[in-house]
Amino acid sequence: MEFDWDPADLEHRTDVRAFLDETLPDDWEEMSAHGPGSDAQAAFSKTFCGKLAERGWLTQHWPEAFGGKDASPWRHCVLGEEMWAVGEPRGAQYMNVNWIGPAIMKYGSEAQKAFHLPLISSGQVLWCQGFSEPGAGSDLAALRTRALRVGDEYVINGQKIWTSYVQSAEYVILLVRTDPESKGRHGISVLLVPMDRPGIEVREIPSVVGDRYFHEVFFTDVHVPTDVLLGPENQGWDVVNYALQYERVGAARYARAALTLDRLAELARERGLLDDPIVVDKLGEARGLVEAARALTYRVIDLRAKGSPPTADSQLARVASTRVDTAVGALALEILGPEALEYGSFADANFRMAMTAGVAVGASEMQLNLIASRFLELPRE
Repeated sequence: MEFDWDPADLEHRTDVRAFLDETLPDDWEEMSAHGPGSDAQAAFSKTFCGKLAERGWLTQHWPEAFGGKDASPWRHCVLGEEMWAVGEPRGAQYMNVNWIGPAIMKYGSEAQKAFHLPLISSGQVLWCQGFSEPGAGSDLAALRTRALRVGDEYVINGQKIWTSYVQSAEYVILLVRTDPESKGRHGISVLLVPMDRPGIEVREIPSVVGDRYFHEVFFTDVHVPTDVLLGPENQGWDVVNYALQYERVGAARYARAALTLDRLAELARERGLLDDPIVVDKLGEARGLVEAARALTYRVIDLRAKGSPPTADSQLARVASTRVDTAVGALALEILGPEALEYGSFADANFRMAMTAGVAVGASEMQLNLIASRFLELPRE
């Protein structure tokens, strides 16, 4: 087994780092500390992603026919690691290139591909994700938002919650129930809905995670043409499963955690804490978790590069990344004490973002259930 990076990928990593040094503003660390949902970072992401697109990097792993360069998934992995290590300056657009675009490629109509994919690959559009609902957070099959077909339109009514990046989003990838008599995973569809439609109301949910990070979105008699349907009607569960396999390893949280851990180790050395074997053990344990998450993620990327279908390895990688974020965040609090809670500090920003890791793209408990059934093949009660 070959563990070394391809020389071309190593060169690309060097180029990306040089680009970040040249492009990120002097106040980037302060800006990123407020979270990817802040107004400042949302505005910055369009300029930043536009520059990535000009270099052909933003969607380089996409097929050339859709605005990519047919680069391997490893090349996109390099880009993702470097982006997350510095605080993800792509903002919400990491979702666009990781899984929204690929879902449109696989399930979209020719008209949808022709309209949406160029916007995404140019870095000039922001999306949000309308999945979770009150009473149906990680259990997406319990959703109640309905889209009833009336002639050549859908009429949407319902509510989404914990939705990120909404205030600047131009489109929402929306999970709805199109068969009102259905239950569970049946009768669900995915719609690509413009956020400027009458009847859509957004309310921010204040939180400690960051500026404008969580929102409620209400849909009251929202009319959209039926051509916003992504994939077959009532078969949206397949679309969602396909998309989330990409999303679960789309955020290289371990890269950010590794840099945070390096800074914590240096601070511990400066404060004489490395004489404490407990602190040393915790630093070592956290480093082990980082490398485990990295290796599991690489396993998923390797399968994708070989054209293999998704497996439960995606869930394993996701759970490992979640545990890394939590462990490093807690260690920062222990080493820095009250200083770690200073708003805007690197430790505070890491800890606040770690709070979302265990619920984003399905709670850790749901991921563990999937591992039990799909990986360990344990029986269901």
